[in-house]
Amino acid sequence: MPEIKLTNLSYSYTNTSHQALADVDLTIPSGSYTALVGHTGSGKSTLVSLVDGLIRPSTGTVQIGEVTVDQNAKRADLAKLRQHVGFVFQFPEQQLFAETVAKDIAFGPENLGWSADKVAATVKHAMEAVGLAPELADRSPFMLSGGQMRRVAIAGVLAMEPAILILDEPTAGLDARSTDALLELVVQLHQRGRTILLITHQMDQAARYADQVVVMNHGRLVAATTPQHLFSDTKLLATNHLTRPAAVQISAALRARGIQLSPALTLQELASQLAPRLGGGKNNG
Repeated sequence: MPEIKLTNLSYSYTNTSHQALADVDLTIPSGSYTALVGHTGSGKSTLVSLVDGLIRPSTGTVQIGEVTVDQNAKRADLAKLRQHVGFVFQFPEQQLFAETVAKDIAFGPENLGWSADKVAATVKHAMEAVGLAPELADRSPFMLSGGQMRRVAIAGVLAMEPAILILDEPTAGLDARSTDALLELVVQLHQRGRTILLITHQMDQAARYADQVVVMNHGRLVAATTPQHLFSDTKLLATNHLTRPAAVQISAALRARGIQLSPALTLQELASQLAPRLGGGKNNG
């Protein structure tokens, strides 16, 4: 599995002096789960577009494994970069187009010239990976629920067998149940060895799932740190207009009332500390 190494990376849009990204030096370890956070326009989407080879850097380099891309990169170089990376865009179900679920998932592999047997096996495996029942293969993707449609879109990305998976606000527009199911799917993909880059405005998601959080602000890298460090640094959060996860806020309120608690990033962690104080939830009467 390749690591991602960004060196002196900058990007400016054509015909403008505005730098969408400026002097970013960042390493994303192989097999890690990294959350990218920051206000709208902070540079998150530009950064992952460079990682995916959708655009060329203005200065600096993007290196994934043995593939390095700079401002002089040719289309073939960008294509080599994309061989490592799968990108699930926000509202990916809007990009579905085929008559059936299976045909939509098969589109990428077929365009690579894979054999019919390999494509069929890949579609089956991708559907299993995202929890889509086999009987849905011949259904129209447009007849599925919103959560199922998003899984079809993710399966289409996974069919290309990327080592790195980028997800841009993957739970936007989903209800709570579909959100939890989708995030659990991403955890399973991570546990199977994929490197995950998650763009999110939900600090609870960053706290619960990521082992590294990258904070962007006005095109610059502010911090690449652990969730524990980020959410304990009130100045860093305030400066970059980031909120604290619900568990962190509740813990702080309880400590202010004299209840001694260890730092908790998630509601599950907080509940495990409070349960013994409440008799473990048992009926002691």
